[in-house]
Amino acid sequence: MLEVNDENPARRASDLRVRPTEARIDTAALAHNLREARKAAPTARVLAVVKADGYGHGAVMAARTFMDAGADWLGVALVEEGIALRNAGLTAPVLALGGQYNDYELLLQHRLTPLVYRAEMFDALAAAARERGVLADAHLKLDTGMGRIGVLPRDLPALLEHARGVKEVRLTGLCSHFANADLRDPTATQLALDEFAAAKRAMKALGFPLELAHLANSAATLDLKASHHEMVRPGLMLYGSAPAPRFSGLADLRPALTWATEILHLKRVTAGTPISYGHKWTARRESVIATLPVGYADGFRRSLTNRSEVLVCGRRVPQIGTVCMDMMMIDVTDVADSAQIGSEVILLGAQGEERIDAGEMAQRCDTISYEIFCAIGARVPRTTL
Repeated sequence: MLEVNDENPARRASDLRVRPTEARIDTAALAHNLREARKAAPTARVLAVVKADGYGHGAVMAARTFMDAGADWLGVALVEEGIALRNAGLTAPVLALGGQYNDYELLLQHRLTPLVYRAEMFDALAAAARERGVLADAHLKLDTGMGRIGVLPRDLPALLEHARGVKEVRLTGLCSHFANADLRDPTATQLALDEFAAAKRAMKALGFPLELAHLANSAATLDLKASHHEMVRPGLMLYGSAPAPRFSGLADLRPALTWATEILHLKRVTAGTPISYGHKWTARRESVIATLPVGYADGFRRSLTNRSEVLVCGRRVPQIGTVCMDMMMIDVTDVADSAQIGSEVILLGAQGEERIDAGEMAQRCDTISYEIFCAIGARVPRTTL
């Protein structure tokens, strides 16, 4: 019998591989997608966004891959995410995009560049810089229509005047974020472009050491050259998914994640047999039902109940019955001659000539592909190809 104790870390449950469910990450695809972003914005630097654990792909692995493929900066949301990159040995410039800092000393200690957009943020960063005897670089965040964080254009002159008096902080960057670049909303997008360009001119006129202006997300990197400025910030496209169907032909994006498991159990049931909680699916014929060791606790959304498909033996088969916390069932009747206990099942990715991508899964449960990737839980191991 296996003993689990603190003196043998390899025997901790999180370190063991018993369940066959895993997310396989193709690092060659990640590197290829980074090069596609550079190709789309050839005159700009590239900040690779690796927040939210690299969109569920694994932040450290993704960051190393992107840097090796030519990225210039890395982007995270949280200070904690930036520290994790530093603790893993990554030395690249890291921009902390989330705007929640509190401890500016921690930012400086780990060489993380913050966004600033209120007077007190300048003052707190300056105090930390004085304590360390350094100059602190920061990027000014402008709200051009997202309505989330950032200084509003009307308040920018006063903030810049305040910034001119804070000698310990160098404003080396200006950034904003599109709200509608992936949508067909040219009015809002053009307004954002205009307000951003005006802010950039104002900063340069006042003599700020502005080196990097960056506005473009994946959609704008692919389809809005006017937004590229000195740096672009692709996220989703780096992981092989287009931000909307209309962008699919603009770059050769290669999905990097395959979510796989295996058949745990097989049973033959008669017509009229109900399956899973609430008996929301009932066999209309004699059927072969397979149980999979994966459920909504792993990120396979319960809202996909009776609305999704998986790949078995190179064919699509339906998911049936309510998705459980740790398990779910599929109908393998049409591949019963081939399916067996231990057969590979693909939840996301390709098998044979078939593919299920994050966009398809997202559409089936009325969300976006970003959420599909990020929802794949921490208990699903990430392995690299």
